[in-house]
Order: sequence, then structure tokens, then C-alpha cells
Amino acid sequence: QVQLVESGGGSVQPGGSLRLSCVFGGFTWDHYAIGWFRQAPGKEREGVSCISTSDGRTSYTDSVKGRFTMSRADSKNTVLLQIHSLKPEDTAVYYCALRSLPQCLGPNDYDYWGQGTQVTVSS
Repeated sequence: QVQLVESGGGSVQPGGSLRLSCVFGGFTWDHYAIGWFRQAPGKEREGVSCISTSDGRTSYTDSVKGRFTMSRADSKNTVLLQIHSLKPEDTAVYYCALRSLPQCLGPNDYDYWGQGTQVTVSS
């Protein structure tokens, strides 16, 4: 049974930092894609970053480049999202998601989702 569990969200002031974690498992695929997504109130879910295990590349949406860093922890079943210089527009529920193919695509192409963790940025 594939499972993903996010943690690390919270309330921070603009300019602050957070580190989100996603622990995942329950599958035996050789290669896959794991991504971070976010959904703000009244908006569609959007991709934030993604790692493809076929080539090890990490990709980011333009609005977070230079502020967000996605990485894999030493235990390969954990991915991290380090967020710096948080802005109010980063406020959203952040999700990690898995797909059984290694291409990093849009949210509709992911099969498995965590429950999400809330990030709120306000002064």
C-alpha cells in the first residue's frame, strides 16, 4: 500500500524559512517521480518541485526557483523541501505525490498523495 506522509508546515512571518518532509513507501517500482505541490485557497493545485529517479534531476516552478530546494534525505524514502524567503503568496497546503513513471508532470498525472501540510505566511 503506497503511503506518503508530510510534516513540517507551520505559520511563519514573511522572510522566514521552513523545512517540509515527506516520508513515503509501500511500492517496488524501480523508477518513479516524486513531487511537491501546493494549493492555495480558491486556486488550482500547482506543481512546486519534482525529482525523477531515472536521472536524478530536480525541477522547480519558476516562482520558487532560488528559494525552494528539494532533496532526498539519507534514507531514500524521505524527501525534503527547504523553503527560504517565504512570501505571503506561498501560503497554501503543501502536498507530496508519487507517480509510478519517472517523468515529472502535472498534478493530474500523479496517482498517490499525502494528506498535506499547511504553510501560512503572514505578519
